[in-house]
Amino acid sequence: MPDVYIIDDERAIAELLGIYIENIQLEAHTYTSAKEFFDNEAVIDNNSILILDLKMPDMDGIEVIRLLAKKNMTLSLILVSGYDTSVLHSAKQLAQAHNFNVIGSLVKPIDRLALEQFVLSHTPSEVHISLPGASSDQVFIPQLDDIKLALEQEQLVLHFQPQINLETGEVIGAEALVRWLHPQHGLIFPDKFIAMIENNGLMDLMTKQVINLAIQQISYLVEHGRRIPLSVNVSAENINSLSLPEYLTCILQDNKLDPTMLILEITETALMGELVTSLDILTRLRMKGFDLSIDDFGTGYSSLSHLHRIPFTELKIDQSFVKTMAHDDVSNAIIRTCILLGHELGMSVVAEGVESKPILERLINMGCDNAQGYHIARPMPAEQLLQWLEEH
Repeated sequence: MPDVYIIDDERAIAELLGIYIENIQLEAHTYTSAKEFFDNEAVIDNNSILILDLKMPDMDGIEVIRLLAKKNMTLSLILVSGYDTSVLHSAKQLAQAHNFNVIGSLVKPIDRLALEQFVLSHTPSEVHISLPGASSDQVFIPQLDDIKLALEQEQLVLHFQPQINLETGEVIGAEALVRWLHPQHGLIFPDKFIAMIENNGLMDLMTKQVINLAIQQISYLVEHGRRIPLSVNVSAENINSLSLPEYLTCILQDNKLDPTMLILEITETALMGELVTSLDILTRLRMKGFDLSIDDFGTGYSSLSHLHRIPFTELKIDQSFVKTMAHDDVSNAIIRTCILLGHELGMSVVAEGVESKPILERLINMGCDNAQGYHIARPMPAEQLLQWLEEH
């Protein structure tokens, strides 16, 4: 589990937060100034958590975020402020723009249970899980040749996170999430390799492997009497490939599957390229019977123009809003608006990142259609998904 670092210029609050952290069996390191924190930079574990107060006299939290990014420190963040939630929301957007993982944000006075939930939900053990015989204390940092070999030898695997209908509780689908099953280092999660794949022109190859794996798993589930659609993320390279509709249609026909069994998820960021080409391809995919989902809605650009132009059938609310809705009025307003917008445009709405019963109940009261998240089920291999479906 990670160490937790705390920067708050009020010593009493810093020490209280330290007690909260130690109560959940984690090691806490408290600092009353950003200078004191950076003076100890050499001993700070970059894979740990930083609880950061935004309002401090010598160096405020925004300056700390900027300096962390400049120093390439990769701490995950929990932002704290006595300001209103709009300031926290803006600070969170800034941190994410610097590629920091923002676990959550809290308004003072701090809710101890919310803080504990944020910290405990951050599980770096998922990033690297060793197979029997592998050294658990050796952190594997993949290189480009490792990733090329992984694609060449088809070492990628899929885990599936179920999605349920919030009104009936029925399982209506599952999202396919890629993992790398390394022969020596075990299960490696995508934050360790996706960026390198994107930056080296390998995304199209990876996506096709993921689609092939998803179709194999759909066939596996159908053979066992479970017809549930699987959602697969499609990259910017894919939606600029004019051959994609025919490629997907042929591979489904070869496996005697209907297009409705495969939902294609497209992020707003992926749509920032050749919009005319993307519109051509995505419209043809809809005409061939594929459902289209706009993923991570609200975190990209020109969202409304994308919804107006492209025939999406599903809107996925980004988990960054869902995870903070229990204590963030801005997130609540955004989610409520997304649900209303999706319904007005004839789309079903899916909430990602549902991690507690209160959040699930709030989404039900807001009229959200479907949900996925750890409170419902963690991602799992197809064999475990089949067992989960039988038990569910």
